[in-house]
Amino acid sequence: MKRLLLVVALVVAFAVPVYAAPAGQYNYGCGLGAVVFKDGGANDSILLQVVATFLNGLCGNGTFGISSGTSECAKPKNVAGNERLNEFAYKNLDDLARDIAAGQGEAVSTVAVLLDVPAAQRPAFYKNLQASFTEIFPTPTVDTAYVVEKITAIAAKG
Repeated sequence: MKRLLLVVALVVAFAVPVYAAPAGQYNYGCGLGAVVFKDGGANDSILLQVVATFLNGLCGNGTFGISSGTSECAKPKNVAGNERLNEFAYKNLDDLARDIAAGQGEAVSTVAVLLDVPAAQRPAFYKNLQASFTEIFPTPTVDTAYVVEKITAIAAKG
């Protein structure tokens, strides 16, 4: 039983940081170890990197760090922070395409609310969406995640 626990601890300690590492930032991934040893970077000694890796795996906070962009983790670029927007776009993609092409409608109004676009800026937001229609919907079979990514990028520009 002790062997099994040791194997599980080692797998967690070394496997979690492997997928949690932001590109080129640390050899030991992100999480508590990256926070504690963040000033060392990739030039740390092997021992320091092993300790940092162990802390990352032991605490298991890499997943939270990745999804929230904390603990020295980089949040993935293609994750929209608003899950309600993802769900809405998935269920209403055709209506959304039609309203963006028209520059108005219930679907784009809902998107503006979900993205917290101020009411005074919504007409400009709708026009920007309409002007970017071919960028948002480059093909008839475009992926919903791609559409949401483009819409959120347009909203971020203002």
